[in-house]
Amino acid sequence: MKLQSALTISIITLFAIQSAQAQKDENIGTQVVNVVKPYTPTISDAFKVKETPTLDDDENTKKEEITYNIFSFPVASTFAPAKGRAATVDKEKQLELYDNYATLGLGNYGTVIGELFVTREVGESGFVGGMFRHISSEGGIDGVLLEDGFRDTSLDLIYGSNTNELSWNANLGYQNQAYNWYGLPEFFGSTFVEEDRDAMIGAIDPKHAYHNLNVGTNFEFTDAIVSEVGAKFNRFWDSYGAEENRFFIKPKFAFEINDTRIKTDVIVDYVGGSFDQDLIGIPTASYGFTNIGIHPSFNMVRDDWSIDFGVAAFYSMDMENSDNKFFIYPQINASLNVVGDLMIFYAGAEGTLQQNSYRDFTNINPFLTPGIAVAPTDRQYDVFAGLKGKLAGSVSYNIRGSFASEQNRALFKSTPYFEQLGNENFGYGNSFGIAYDEMTTLSFFGELKADFSKTVSFGIDATFSDYSVDSEQEAWNLPAIRVGSSVDVNITPKWYAGANLFYIGERKDARFMQSTDAAVMLNPVTQTIDGYFDLNAHVGYKYNDRLTAFVRLQNIANQDYQRWLDYQVQGFQAILGASYKFDF
Repeated sequence: MKLQSALTISIITLFAIQSAQAQKDENIGTQVVNVVKPYTPTISDAFKVKETPTLDDDENTKKEEITYNIFSFPVASTFAPAKGRAATVDKEKQLELYDNYATLGLGNYGTVIGELFVTREVGESGFVGGMFRHISSEGGIDGVLLEDGFRDTSLDLIYGSNTNELSWNANLGYQNQAYNWYGLPEFFGSTFVEEDRDAMIGAIDPKHAYHNLNVGTNFEFTDAIVSEVGAKFNRFWDSYGAEENRFFIKPKFAFEINDTRIKTDVIVDYVGGSFDQDLIGIPTASYGFTNIGIHPSFNMVRDDWSIDFGVAAFYSMDMENSDNKFFIYPQINASLNVVGDLMIFYAGAEGTLQQNSYRDFTNINPFLTPGIAVAPTDRQYDVFAGLKGKLAGSVSYNIRGSFASEQNRALFKSTPYFEQLGNENFGYGNSFGIAYDEMTTLSFFGELKADFSKTVSFGIDATFSDYSVDSEQEAWNLPAIRVGSSVDVNITPKWYAGANLFYIGERKDARFMQSTDAAVMLNPVTQTIDGYFDLNAHVGYKYNDRLTAFVRLQNIANQDYQRWLDYQVQGFQAILGASYKFDF
């Protein structure tokens, strides 16, 4: 009875608990559970899965087409944006370019400078142009006994055409230069009484002139084995009967073999001339040289290094003396990017046969005596190595060391001093000749350039050289030190300025002295020409796109230095001028 009562209470309690849990989900519904037998798990037969199952590609790769919809609903907001307006942008005024310009300037010492450049398009691809240049000075250097003015005037004309396949031009030019042999020695006329000395000075006409006429052409081809051809004829003569002709043609070839570009430069260079008289009025022998050269080269580039390997061969014919020679030179340049563009190591060895001419010598030193010797220079080799790169984004550097050997190197050397009446106008030690010698040069070069901003740029460079000659006592008129520096500043959009400073170290020259016996010449005495520095500056104002005014100041420190032995330069110089741009 007690057991039955206990069982009845347990069933009622279990029913109450189930009823309480069922109250949590009113929608559970009614279910009927029929218990058949207890669950007895069994192991089914296993089926081996195929290593390469068969798939129905069409069904397995078929993609469901999905349609995207944006579910949007309004959001209450009190934000009211302000009405938009484009910001103002400061736009620089576009610089208008002009095809032509004219420049005129006037300064002390009676200095006049002028330039005129004009160009015009002809047809669809042609053009024609011309350039006129002039600079002259009346002179007036303190202490100079003879006239010391000069003049340099040139006119160049060009006609050409530019197309996709060919660019070519033909040019014609003429230049006239006038100088004075005013560099008399300090002791000039020391053995004469004052009246005879003045008479001798009055009898000297130091003026001499050079004339140069040239005609040339140049062709550049876009897709051809012959990439470029240049040719030029130059006729040069002076007021003392000297004549010189020079002609050269320079074709260039370029083609590829197995993705390697092969370049070949060819040159045929002729120079020949004669002089009516030398230092003592005797006609000198004529000269003539024809140099035929070929320079093949190819370039290899691999990752961080590149090399340009070539060789130059020349056959030189001395037309007057029937003395023909063959020369071969290295033409090798290599570079390695050590640290990207921050540090690049480069090295090489180069050589060439340099064709000298009377014309080229007068461009360097206009106070030459007629009757100089003209011959080519055998530049055997120039071996060099250096580093270049960037110290910062706007600062670049270049340092280099080299050792060069030259045969028949041309050196400017003062001519003998004859103190007697009736000499040639250039026969008082006031002109220069050419001495040839074997020379080696060890030099070091350094350069630093910086663009501090879009408005300021600066540069400085220096070269230190040590010369060794074989026959001559010194490497005449070659400085051991050269230093140059420049700075340019755009002060405002209207104003700009710049300055440059350079220093040339001391040089050596030879002074030939005549004894009291006119037939006896004493040994030359080495003269030291002091080093000098020169400071120049300019300031300009752009009135508008067309008109610019400028002031140029030269030798600001008013240095009384000599560029060549006994040839003093003008002191402080100021030139005021303007440049005007225009179109037709």
